[in-house]
Amino acid sequence: MNQGLLPYTVEVVDRADTMTGRAGLPLVLETMHALGLRQAITDHVRVRERQSGYTESEKIEALVLLLAAGGTCFDDIRILQADAGLTRLLDRTLPSADTLRHFAYACHDDRLIAQAQAARPPDRVAYIPAENAALQGLAHVNTALVHRVAAAGRNTTATLDHDATIQESHKREALAHYHGGRGYQPAAVYWVEQDLVVADEYRDGNVPAAMENLPLIRRAFANLPASVTTFCFRADTACYDERTLKWLTDPQRPGGPAGPIGFTIGADMTAPLHKVCAAVPAAAWALVEERPDETVACAEVEFFPGDWPKMAAPLRYVALRIRKRQGQLFANGSDTKYLAIVSNRWEVPAVALLHWHWEKAGTIELLHDITKNELGAAVPPCGRFGA
Repeated sequence: MNQGLLPYTVEVVDRADTMTGRAGLPLVLETMHALGLRQAITDHVRVRERQSGYTESEKIEALVLLLAAGGTCFDDIRILQADAGLTRLLDRTLPSADTLRHFAYACHDDRLIAQAQAARPPDRVAYIPAENAALQGLAHVNTALVHRVAAAGRNTTATLDHDATIQESHKREALAHYHGGRGYQPAAVYWVEQDLVVADEYRDGNVPAAMENLPLIRRAFANLPASVTTFCFRADTACYDERTLKWLTDPQRPGGPAGPIGFTIGADMTAPLHKVCAAVPAAAWALVEERPDETVACAEVEFFPGDWPKMAAPLRYVALRIRKRQGQLFANGSDTKYLAIVSNRWEVPAVALLHWHWEKAGTIELLHDITKNELGAAVPPCGRFGA
């Protein structure tokens, strides 16, 4: 039989207790080794206080195996430890739950939390702590993974999708979020063409979705390999702020790639924008799609956000009119609702631009669904922030 990156031999054993139903997990480990992640972890992650015991790569590999197997807490590692067939295939023992727990604790830093609290404006409750050395090291490992996979794919286009998700939690440290529950609100940026997360940020549940998104966006573009020459970006209204829009439209943007970044972002439906949308003549609306209980149409509208510089390139606003069928109303009692997106992609027809923007629902939102419902990210492993 053909040998993989991890060599193996066929061995006949008499003991049934060395059989396993998790024979696919060693392939996860083999993939990590093939992508050079063991060396990347050695280069960038340094948590151990002494040289004895499990290495950082062995602990991280154990956590990846735990998540791949459907584990939802550190103690689930005991199930894998008790699988004699799995440990025989791996040719190693796995770290204990306490070992993994203490490794995760290294990603928590009370000092950085205190600094973020002290730096917030007097009228602000929420804050976003900076990442400590352990988290920064893990981010470098992820960037190494992105570059290794991208080198094999040779993709020169990067469409980055941004979104946050609610992580429900009843832990004492969890804070109230806008859906009415308690938990956390991590954000991620996803490279569509390569099916990779290029940057993420962990946030408390009370952090507004629109708060300080530009640093994460800037970091995501900075993490792309030099082989990428065409850049795009999609996001919902959380990224509709003047700083982000100016950065995206600036071909000489600081901390990002030079040249154009084609983008679409959901626009806040402010009273001035709503007034502009409502004033569009009936004949100017173009049909987008007929839905079972509503009709969706779009139109180009002229609008300038905030104090948008007069000398800056104008932004393109595409308004959406969603009209309920006869006898049906929205929750506010109206039969018509207006939405809008803002973009700098003038070359794309309005309807096609909307469909391109909506594709985000099948990328970044699917990512959150998979990580939370299939890979154990729905439950924080402990109450320490960052762990």
